[in-house]
Amino acid sequence: MPHFNEQKAVPVTDNNNPGFYHYAIGDAQVMPISDGAMTMALPDGLVKNAGRDEINAALRAAFLPEDKLTIHFTPVIIRTGGKTVLIDTGNGASAFAASKGAVGRFATNLKASGLDVGAIDCVVISHFHGDHLNGLLTVDGKPAFPNAEVLVPAPEWAFWMDDGEMNRVPDGRAKENFANCRRVFTTGLNGNVRQYAWDDEVAPGLRAVATPGHTPGHTSFTLTSGAKSLFIQSDVTNNPALFAVHPGWHLMFDADPVLAEATRRKVYDMLAHERMRVQGFHYPFPANGFVEKTSDGYQVVPAPWLGEV
Repeated sequence: MPHFNEQKAVPVTDNNNPGFYHYAIGDAQVMPISDGAMTMALPDGLVKNAGRDEINAALRAAFLPEDKLTIHFTPVIIRTGGKTVLIDTGNGASAFAASKGAVGRFATNLKASGLDVGAIDCVVISHFHGDHLNGLLTVDGKPAFPNAEVLVPAPEWAFWMDDGEMNRVPDGRAKENFANCRRVFTTGLNGNVRQYAWDDEVAPGLRAVATPGHTPGHTSFTLTSGAKSLFIQSDVTNNPALFAVHPGWHLMFDADPVLAEATRRKVYDMLAHERMRVQGFHYPFPANGFVEKTSDGYQVVPAPWLGEV
């Protein structure tokens, strides 16, 4: 038996395994696909009603580095009723170069999973922020999913595509988001979308749920198959170590922070009571688990891997 230092060295790579994961909800197959993660210096004003010391204490309690924020991005594929459905698209291929490969990884990870963009029958958008819809277009501004129907929430469309609303907001992030919506939906997709209403069944077993506050038309989803259910919470919380543990904290990205808090508490009370599995767009990958109620907030418990495929 050779000594360890005499054995041939194993090549080292900077890349982890491809970012996809499978689990079942009844007869439906759920596949989170990582679009990557972005780490940045802790933004000033991230939480409107909590200071940097409080945020750092929450990060430290979650074994996360202080003075930094990591945001994960996880679109999800659902195969249900003979349909292959994508909920949200990630930051898009253009973001891959801009972020030096940190985000915009969805298409690469989708291909690694064995699926191609052409296999997706419909893309369901939860709300109109760029990290959820920019992946609808390729680098050259063409539709990224050639065989897919694109579904968007009617209340979200009514707000972001309203010129009056656009003209009323000051210059800055919100104004830029209005312009981005027009770039994607009008220029890129030529308006080829179908609007859905809250409580509509957007795919077999997949129902739209009103969860406003983060944006006016922000939408989540319930997937039901047999006796099993999954809640796909979109952006009801951002980083759960901050905004599930402290549901009263108001995120700088929420359009109506008070309504967003009320929605968050309502949804998380339900999830804890029903013991329903939840998939979160900004949860750490593979971005799903269960919610338990604590004395003053909630804790997201990662779902155990049970060898599901």
